[in-house]
Amino acid sequence: MSAWTPRLLALLLAAACNRAGADPFLARGTVEMPEVDLSALAPARVIAVRVDEGALVRAGDTVAFLTQSDLEATLSVQRARIATATAQLRDLEAGSRPEEVKSAEAELRTAEAELDRLGKDLERTRGLAANDLVSKETLDHALAAEQAARGRAQSAEERVRLLRAGSRRNQIEAARSEVNTARASLQQVEARASDLVLTAPVGGIVLSRNAEPGEALGAGVPVLTLGETSRPFVRVFFPQSVVSGLRVGTPATVLTGDGRSVPGRIAAINPRAEFTPRVALTEQERADLMFGVKVEFDDPTQAPYPGLWVTVELGRKGAKAQ
Repeated sequence: MSAWTPRLLALLLAAACNRAGADPFLARGTVEMPEVDLSALAPARVIAVRVDEGALVRAGDTVAFLTQSDLEATLSVQRARIATATAQLRDLEAGSRPEEVKSAEAELRTAEAELDRLGKDLERTRGLAANDLVSKETLDHALAAEQAARGRAQSAEERVRLLRAGSRRNQIEAARSEVNTARASLQQVEARASDLVLTAPVGGIVLSRNAEPGEALGAGVPVLTLGETSRPFVRVFFPQSVVSGLRVGTPATVLTGDGRSVPGRIAAINPRAEFTPRVALTEQERADLMFGVKVEFDDPTQAPYPGLWVTVELGRKGAKAQ
């Protein structure tokens, strides 16, 4: 984070340090740490927050639970969809049951027998019609009945053929794709549910508790803010005349309020000056510009408690950066 309070004091102290050039370059700053906001990616309601401000947490610890009103119903629908698609796929892969084939064969025999009977009736009716013993309407009815029976027989024969052949390959592939689609949909919903259980991504300390149970939060609104205690740092400000001789990796010493000297190194140098005048800069103004310098500790376990003021020493003027 880039909030350094009070920044103006740090700037003034750094600018006032070592005007004579004989002493080490000194600047004041506070010990800080990277901050991580924990939030859900979708709107949700807070069920429980398991930690308070100042609590220490380990990476992977569950710190809060959230929920969405339609989550359980959506999970049930997707699981039912998978069950239905899986059952259909198994039926297609297994093919027709022997009982189904026997039933279709019986229907075919019945249809063929009916066709044979109606065919004989049609032949008799035609003979009678030729001798003007029956009306033309009777002949037409007999012909229509024989044609309908022929259609039923053909349909029954086709059904038997399909049952014996089993499911087509493209039907099985389509059913398998439906199962995969249903599973992917369930995984998507389960991922959304998992996102509602907030866990600590890093070990650290709870800096702020931003929500309480019962609150409805928008997507990305943090429930908690964690500070990563394994990566403490100090940001201080030095004038251009000092920064021009610094490099990332340059050794530094952090002087604590209890008299300890903790070794560290420059981790980053801000390329933008603080409080840059808007008018054209003179040589003197360029010399007074202040640049942020981030110093990390060689051994994070020796770092002072976050928020404490410390002094950063960068050696003597004219010393070469390593």
